[in-house]
Amino acid sequence: MNVKFFIIAVVFISGGVTSFGQSNLLNAKTPDEIGLKSIAQLDSDNDKPLSYGYVHDRDVLMGKTTWEIIDLSERINFALYFPIDTANIGSDRRSLYDVLTRAMKSGEITEVYTDSYFNTKKSLQDIQASLTRIDTTDAGREQINAGNKISDEYILKQDLSAADVTEYKIKGYWYFDKRQSELKYRLLGICPVTPDVYSINSEVKDYIELFWVFFPAARDVLHDAKAFNEKNSAMPISFDQILNSRRFNSVIYKEENVYGDRTVEEYMKDNAQKQLLESERVKDKIRNFESDMWNY
Repeated sequence: MNVKFFIIAVVFISGGVTSFGQSNLLNAKTPDEIGLKSIAQLDSDNDKPLSYGYVHDRDVLMGKTTWEIIDLSERINFALYFPIDTANIGSDRRSLYDVLTRAMKSGEITEVYTDSYFNTKKSLQDIQASLTRIDTTDAGREQINAGNKISDEYILKQDLSAADVTEYKIKGYWYFDKRQSELKYRLLGICPVTPDVYSINSEVKDYIELFWVFFPAARDVLHDAKAFNEKNSAMPISFDQILNSRRFNSVIYKEENVYGDRTVEEYMKDNAQKQLLESERVKDKIRNFESDMWNY
């Protein structure tokens, strides 16, 4: 009986500490006060992402870089996809795509690149061009050909939205820390995959890697943005926690290799089943290294 009361007490205490789904919801006198933390809450708040521990290169006994695909059509990955329609929902709930793009536009995220090797940086102007399509109707072209100024009503503007994101690609590093005798994972980059903005209305869409964000530089933004917790809305989970704890399902589509980091699809062509089996083989190879270490 004492154990039962102890567990109940722990649940209530932890719930009181971490209940920030909608701050000040029960004490708000007007809707504007919902979501605003009180001065007492701000003083006692230590809400920061859990910092990575320092890992010396000499402590890394084994390392392997992998690239994975997170399919947003899978139910377990819905927390990264929804909500896609934010017109009739609170401002505290946004999809991962909206969080990333807004933070880039506001300058909170600056480490944005064109590829997963983080070689070429993308400017805000480059990002805007890949997110928005500006076109002209036939009537507008006639105005241009006639030497007249084009009317605003003949200019079509279309933006990519969270609903257009089909999957995320992530790059990470698996390593065995010999000091702690543990296999660990460190997420390095994340990339939304969407149709090319100029093929978005076509029957056959051209899917592209929109941009690569260097994950460690975006952790503060992703920690402040909360995903929906369907089991308990009083305890939302941040996108940083979801990604770092690997609370998603993914498939490895590439590992670093001697063939110029070729993808699984390049040497397992036209056979989806073999590609999935190869992905599992790569996972098992990494996991088996840790188990083999305990056999000697």
